[in-house]
Amino acid sequence: MRTSPPPVDTISTDVVRRAALAAQGFADPRPSGPVTRRHLTRVLDRVQLLQLDSVNVAVRAHYMPLFARLGPYDPALVDDAAWAHSARKPRLLVEAWAHEASLLPVADWPLLMSGAKRSGWWRHYQQLADRNPGIVEDVLAAVKELGPIGAGALEKELGGVSKPRPPGATWWERSEVKRVCELLFGVGQLTTGTRVHFQRLYDLPERVLPPEVLAAHPAEPDAAARALLLRSATALGIATEPQLRDYYRLGPQQSQQALAELVEAGELEPVAVRGWRNPAYRRPGTRVPRRITGRALLCPFDPVVWERDRTESLHGFRYRIEIYVPEPKREYGYYVFPFLLDGHLVARVDLKADRAAGVLRVPGAFAEPGVDEPRVVAELAAELRTMAAWLGLDGVVAGERGGLSAPLAAALRGVRPAPA
Repeated sequence: MRTSPPPVDTISTDVVRRAALAAQGFADPRPSGPVTRRHLTRVLDRVQLLQLDSVNVAVRAHYMPLFARLGPYDPALVDDAAWAHSARKPRLLVEAWAHEASLLPVADWPLLMSGAKRSGWWRHYQQLADRNPGIVEDVLAAVKELGPIGAGALEKELGGVSKPRPPGATWWERSEVKRVCELLFGVGQLTTGTRVHFQRLYDLPERVLPPEVLAAHPAEPDAAARALLLRSATALGIATEPQLRDYYRLGPQQSQQALAELVEAGELEPVAVRGWRNPAYRRPGTRVPRRITGRALLCPFDPVVWERDRTESLHGFRYRIEIYVPEPKREYGYYVFPFLLDGHLVARVDLKADRAAGVLRVPGAFAEPGVDEPRVVAELAAELRTMAAWLGLDGVVAGERGGLSAPLAAALRGVRPAPA
């Protein structure tokens, strides 16, 4: 006799919000002592990967999610895990195109190279490789002889001429050598050996990755898609199929097939979220704490705010990156950090590390409607001071834009607000 499927739980967005923040590590207390590799691994077990980005106006994107979850730590912890190797401290992380350019556990590298993730802007460069296969052979041979090596040095070695990029140039105008390097990086024939001043130095995977990881490559695409979707569910807590898919930028067909197989196997279970048109999914036993406490500044590339519609649905917080918006048209600022307090996004601050002056500048500070502003100001001022000290800066200077700027400036000066 055929049994009917078990009933589907119906939950609120508040439950999803708490489950999501717990999945991202915000239900865990910050370490009381020095931050170690064990803490780094714990965060990676939650978030799965760290997005890379070249913007350094405040702090590079891959360092900030760890600070948000762990508090102050030595950034060399990440550098050593990602771009160095020794018998005492083996490499823990490797670069790959995941959500975007990301650092992820070395064991996950074969999953990203499996074919499950079929899209990628670098694939446009395949036409160049097809037209001129000799350049691929030359690049691989030169990296084997000289690596780790940057694209500019490779170009000189192979006889090209490195020219400065004109204003407004896009990645379509990169040199042929650089394009081929990016293609080979995207498909796994090259990887990042190390970085110097954030410049990627290419190397062969066999000189970077452990033998057991190389032996697992290539992963079978359908199995890799299921594994990546489970990692997405771990990181998101409760999410729809498009949200799960977005975490590693999987294709719809691969994601939907993998999801059906995981539900059939009982590794994911459907839930209904009030107000959501699409069903959501969670891993059995997903943690939903009664409340989330603590505070954190989230950089624009933190996984909590990657998917803008999800952020708005769970937090009532409309968030957009305005880096590419002309300054007169920016609503909040160039590089804006949402502020998380006790499980809610309660404010946003535009931040700039003024290293020449030795201060963390806050050109704009804005409260969300209905929040307890005095408490938000006090907690925000404390977290900004902690962040400034972590960055080796002497203090925090508030600007003038936004309704929180004046009370924040007073709090940073140690002035108590007047009673209401």
